[in-house]
Amino acid sequence: MKYVLGIDLGTSGTKTVLFDQTGKAMASNTVEYPMYQPRNGWAEQDPADWYHAAVETIRNVLSGSGVDPKDVVSLGISGQMHGLVMLDGKGEVIRRSIIWCDQRTAAECDEIHATVGKARLIEITANPALTGFTLSKLLWVRNHEPENYARCEHILLPKDYVRYMLTGDFATEVSDASGMQMLDVPGRCWSEELLKTLNIDPGLLAKVYESPEVTGHISAEAAKLTGLTESTLVVGGAGDNAAAAVGTGVVEDGRAFTTIGTSGVVFAHTDQLAIDPQGRVHTFCCAVPGAWHVMGVTQAAGLSLKWFRDTFCEAERDAAAQIGCDPYDLMNQEAARSPIGSNKLLYAPYLMGERTPHLDADCRGMFVGLSAMHKRRDLLRAVMEGVTFSLRDCLGVLDEMGVKPAQMLACGGGGRSPLWRQMLADVFDLPVATTVNTEGPALGVAILAGVGAGLYSSVPEACRAMIHVNEPQLPIAANVAPYAKVYAVYQQLYRANREVFKALAALE
Repeated sequence: MKYVLGIDLGTSGTKTVLFDQTGKAMASNTVEYPMYQPRNGWAEQDPADWYHAAVETIRNVLSGSGVDPKDVVSLGISGQMHGLVMLDGKGEVIRRSIIWCDQRTAAECDEIHATVGKARLIEITANPALTGFTLSKLLWVRNHEPENYARCEHILLPKDYVRYMLTGDFATEVSDASGMQMLDVPGRCWSEELLKTLNIDPGLLAKVYESPEVTGHISAEAAKLTGLTESTLVVGGAGDNAAAAVGTGVVEDGRAFTTIGTSGVVFAHTDQLAIDPQGRVHTFCCAVPGAWHVMGVTQAAGLSLKWFRDTFCEAERDAAAQIGCDPYDLMNQEAARSPIGSNKLLYAPYLMGERTPHLDADCRGMFVGLSAMHKRRDLLRAVMEGVTFSLRDCLGVLDEMGVKPAQMLACGGGGRSPLWRQMLADVFDLPVATTVNTEGPALGVAILAGVGAGLYSSVPEACRAMIHVNEPQLPIAANVAPYAKVYAVYQQLYRANREVFKALAALE
């Protein structure tokens, strides 16, 4: 039996999982690390923390699995996307990484649009300039820390820094590079035009690979530290969402997944390039060579329900602590007692502004239709329905682009709720299933590692062998039309309140 490693480099910690060829998890280990916020809206991490976490988790997984390291043929790394890692000529980190959720670069986004042109930028990179992307972070350093910019000789993404430390190779791959906003996404290569227009040296950027391609192997030094052998191959890997797609088998046309975590994502595979000229959804190269994915984002999905739990559900939290269950289970039971439409109560989940489809940082959450008849269970259900409708907005943009999934996989904490999955099935009018293995991104990059090592001939073949799906929840025919009527009213909320949001934002 051969084995593959999946390393998932997240924002709160790094998780490493060892899998066999069938997708069975043999051992898992997680190490957490801090995030630094030197100013309001800023977010940074120390790349050394990522590397030390990777080394520690690999070592712990190998020692705890009983597997001979010689049988671990390859590994892949999934990473939080967009983070800027700057190295000097000696390969040493110049400053802490500015990570994906940092919001300091609004002026640089305006600079990019003014210099390149918003329409042309979307044609090249498939996305408008956003504060989360790497390009605006790089320009911020050039504008505000010229001494650090002058010292920089290499730019890497978080997972690619860990790759460099494990192998000595400067490399990236198309899915993660798509989120740097310097990649020609249709052409799957760095954009010479964009780099020239913005006066960025192409020599700063690493070689771009496809996600299952082998980029190198474990170095002698890393082998001593981790317990792996120098023959262990390292493949391109993937950005976190692209890795999650592989880990759920969303690697062929007609397949998609919805994640209800802190934020919400509707993510669909497409063999044909599809770009929204309005920039409402992201189009990136996916981890399947020659294909792309389209992704819509709801800023406050699970966050909306967590906010409601922490603010209004003290009774459920206390009861759950007494009987030893999850408060969300009790909240689901309450929400199920309210009918479709929550007794004519709507919730807009704009607690953190919104990305898809509104691209409006000023819009805010709201309950609409409150009356004296409403109970807390109605508000609970309205929150879950409002998040579901927001995700339906994402699916609607994909539909406009000709990306039409036939089945949806549900992931994240919200995806574990049968009630929420049934809402998704009824509102999307699609079967909604879950995977047996819930390792997600770690399994995804392990699958890519298996393809790179020759255990499987393609990513779809590997997914068919290593991923197993539970029976789907089907749409309930009697629920589809009532939900559609409520959704039609929900769609009016943003348009009706857009100017109110602007006025609120302007208040001192």
